[in-house]
Amino acid sequence: GLGFFEYFQLAEDIGAEPLPILKCGMACQFNSAEVVPLDQLEPYIQDALDLIEFANGPQVSKWGRIRAEMGHPEPFNMKYIGIGNEQWGAQYFERYALFEKAIKAKYPEINIVSGVGPQPDDALFYSAVEALKKFSPQLVDEHYYRPPQWFRDNAARYDNYDRSKYKIFAGEYAAQSVATCSPDNKNNWDCALSEAAFMTGLERNADLVNMCSYAPLFAHVDGWQWTPDLIWYNNLTSYGTTNYQVQKLFSTNKGTHLLSILEAGKPLIGQEGLYASAVFDKTTNEIILKIVNTEAVSKTKNISIQTKKKIQAAAVKSVLKSADLNSMNTIEKPGEVVPVNQEFTIKGKNLTFTADPYSLTVLKIK
Repeated sequence: GLGFFEYFQLAEDIGAEPLPILKCGMACQFNSAEVVPLDQLEPYIQDALDLIEFANGPQVSKWGRIRAEMGHPEPFNMKYIGIGNEQWGAQYFERYALFEKAIKAKYPEINIVSGVGPQPDDALFYSAVEALKKFSPQLVDEHYYRPPQWFRDNAARYDNYDRSKYKIFAGEYAAQSVATCSPDNKNNWDCALSEAAFMTGLERNADLVNMCSYAPLFAHVDGWQWTPDLIWYNNLTSYGTTNYQVQKLFSTNKGTHLLSILEAGKPLIGQEGLYASAVFDKTTNEIILKIVNTEAVSKTKNISIQTKKKIQAAAVKSVLKSADLNSMNTIEKPGEVVPVNQEFTIKGKNLTFTADPYSLTVLKIK
């Protein structure tokens, strides 16, 4: 089992920010839909306050002392906490209000994550967006389990979002090859490539979309309850899916500053099947381009880099591709679809780039 202590340790070990999502006094509304009466909600609110004290409190506090006795005297410095997962409606928001009031009164520095239901664009979603106008969440957790085409069609989802309200946590997403909740969903290249196209939009709107995470994370090949999943394993080994390879390329090449990458003054959001985003990494002094080609033919583009800085001739190109959209990594063949690194030469500040069919390319330019 994975408890809060192990979860905080894991986040600390890998350099991640922990974000526990807590019960808000409501069971899953798809199942029993049980709710705790408002006048009996205090123990749930106290759980949230106790967890914050366990994560961040000094050793002289009740829960800080317990953390120290467990072997971690220093605080974990947790910054985020979520209230409710995929909840919706008036019952959720009247409970959320009590949590927000109590947490902000005692821990005003904690960033609170609110939900907007299980869908990204239905009536429940829009009513939740309207209800959130009465509150002040720092992040709103949006989920998308949709067909691959939806991800390609929605790469511009956040381009025109209202920046004045709150930030977005794309908390759960995964393209569904068959249908949401279908046991036949596959981690195929069609799904992963479509997610890559969508993620260029997340990166392009990084001022608004502060965090994102594919879901679910782990699944045992002989004991799972949901498909698709990011990492599959048996009792002896594990492998990263095609989706994992996409996530890895984005997460290890995220840069520090957003750049514009435009064609005819517009972002690449599906024109000729191409999607793109660009960043600058101040720590490595690199321009990093991510270019997704969702079509079955190669696409060649002239790229002009507008900068006063000198561009080095030697660049690195990482290409993740497959000619077959049904390709998958498996326990038997974990390396069926993996990135291949290649050297790439640039002359001056103009280059000709060819995006292979059905590919995600990461181009790193010094």
